[in-house]
Amino acid sequence: MARLIIVVDSLKDWGPYFPSDNVMSFEDYLKLRTPRGERVRVINLCRSYRYLSKGYYCALLAEARDHRVTPSVRTINELRQQERIPPSLAVLPDPIQKRLKETLAGQTSVTFTAFLGEAEEHLAALARHVFELLALPLAEITLSYTRKWRIESIKPRSISSLDDTEQTRFAEAMERFNQRIWRKPKTKRMRYSMAMLVNPKEKMPPSDAKALQKFVRIGAKMGIEVDMIEKRDFRKLAEYDILFIRETTAIDHHTFKFARKAEAEGMVVIDDPTSIMRCTNKVFMADLFEVNNVPVPRTLILTRGHREELEHAATVLGFPLVLKVPDGAFSRGVIKVADEKELASASAELFRQSALLLAQEYLYTEFDWRIGVLRGKPLYACKYYMARDHWQIYNHAARSASGGWDTMPTHEVPKPVLQAAVKAANLMGNGLYGVDVKSSGDRVAVIEVNDNPSIESDVEDGFLGDELYRLILEDLVERVEMGVVR
Repeated sequence: MARLIIVVDSLKDWGPYFPSDNVMSFEDYLKLRTPRGERVRVINLCRSYRYLSKGYYCALLAEARDHRVTPSVRTINELRQQERIPPSLAVLPDPIQKRLKETLAGQTSVTFTAFLGEAEEHLAALARHVFELLALPLAEITLSYTRKWRIESIKPRSISSLDDTEQTRFAEAMERFNQRIWRKPKTKRMRYSMAMLVNPKEKMPPSDAKALQKFVRIGAKMGIEVDMIEKRDFRKLAEYDILFIRETTAIDHHTFKFARKAEAEGMVVIDDPTSIMRCTNKVFMADLFEVNNVPVPRTLILTRGHREELEHAATVLGFPLVLKVPDGAFSRGVIKVADEKELASASAELFRQSALLLAQEYLYTEFDWRIGVLRGKPLYACKYYMARDHWQIYNHAARSASGGWDTMPTHEVPKPVLQAAVKAANLMGNGLYGVDVKSSGDRVAVIEVNDNPSIESDVEDGFLGDELYRLILEDLVERVEMGVVR
């Protein structure tokens, strides 16, 4: 578990609050030497973050010492650019705009203070949004309105400037922000802490409840405290050493925001943002595989409004062929078409979701290989059989949504399948991937690489058992100790 240090200009600044061994002056932090590898979280409450001030040096020293610090040097430098708001905050999301218009009707300017991302109820969503993108412990935010609400300025405040009411609000926000750190330690001290992002309501999650509990149980034996977190826990993320995403990922989704935040905080993260971007778009993947000579089914990219491309696909690929939206998951957004009429109908349906589609030759096989690849090496191997009376592994229209499976040691997999899977995964990055491969006769074809592969109890762990979970956790720990973010 990370050690918390709160740095202030003078210990007098902390006078209104409960005494704490976690609080130290800037001078004491300057002299501090922490053991190599100790995980430290610094909240920088110095009075000023001006260039070459104590607050600036505190952030600079923290990053040099590999301490996670709020605010970061990057945030401080962005705050110095007073002539413009950071691009990430230039346009407020529609739900926040709507809320502000409803609650601030008739006003043209508002200034308020956000305490570690918290504010009055009608400004709470905006305060969280600002803190997630520009983590500033005490922020004075000024809004202005013409036809839309916009952020006019964001300025840091000093704890010495707070009145009695604000001091109370800040203390309460601090307690909530650090609830994991302030709570009574467990009797057994853990070496590392890992956040496992899950969604209990997801219908087809990448890991079932039993598998998640195996991560928790095996992690504890290895000295890793594994906490299952959800979307609402975004602000607690930086208190962990590792983020392991066990929720289906997408670019326009909170999973991507979690991955970006973790990477920015210097945490070890799987799935990392780059892997998510690469793996969730099949157009990118198809182009990348072609350039790097990865064996794939014959594939064409179709553009909305170009009927001649549909005719070309029918001629080149023949029927049946497969249409795919670029960012589908678990066989969603994938349609097999048998003739020109179905091609026209299916493409019209899918073009409503995306400006580009993939048309791919249909390769019949009784099963798809799924090769798990971790940091460039095969980890596990499964055969996923097609769902009953269906041409895919998943049949979302049926009661029995998926087919059966066989799990086996990787050395029993045909060598060309393993080679193709590893080559494809290595183009995505250095994380954990599940590569879907079809094999028929002498032909091998990579279908796609999944950045968030299934790890389910009695399926992917069918051969390795608990060892599968241990190997994944061991790799994450090794990344922490080597300072490898992804």
